[in-house]
Amino acid sequence: MTRLIGIIPLIVLVCSCTTSTNIDEYRGKDTSIVLDSSEKVVVLGRRQAGEYETEPDFISCIGNKLANGGIVSVYPEEEFIDQLYPWFEPRTAPLHLKRMQRMLQEPMIAERVKDIGVRYMIWVDGNTEVTESDGSLSCAVGPGGGGCFGFATWDKASDYEAIIWDLQDVDEEGRVRVDARGSSYLIAVVAPVPFIARVQSEACDGIGKQLRTFFTKAAVVED
Repeated sequence: MTRLIGIIPLIVLVCSCTTSTNIDEYRGKDTSIVLDSSEKVVVLGRRQAGEYETEPDFISCIGNKLANGGIVSVYPEEEFIDQLYPWFEPRTAPLHLKRMQRMLQEPMIAERVKDIGVRYMIWVDGNTEVTESDGSLSCAVGPGGGGCFGFATWDKASDYEAIIWDLQDVDEEGRVRVDARGSSYLIAVVAPVPFIARVQSEACDGIGKQLRTFFTKAAVVED
């Protein structure tokens, strides 16, 4: 136990350096996407008929990052899905641009999208998962009290891709891909002490800020 206590400072130092994030992007144009005051962006997570879903809290996080700065007005995901019901349910949502184009040829769908002011849609696909784990932890309760002893570690990976669709011109404006890796630790000497790598948070921060660079606000023309 004494030896384990002695390595706690070293573990803390290691944990502070265990998250890495890589971001790649593709832009369809050399210029930024210019948004006027009436145009909104919606961020949607991919869903595959109940078998697969990009985490809703991650989608919300990206929306918040994208809106930060006041350039982009983000339309809430759930409200958009409700307004366009049932066309964005898992079994009917357009996973490809050609399918989206066919949907927008339906006057009812096109009119509803126009009414709510959504010009750009960002599809986000991916997830965060534990890729490896090791170590063990045991806890016991006795007459003199109890406690836990042990050491455990686990690795997490976040892989996401965001694709920007222009719903007016029905084309792809660009895409951003992010992958984040991190190792978390749990050390227990009487009481468990976790050191958590914020892998998904790092991925959200990276992809959200990068998406924001795609957009700029239209200049206000004064009379």
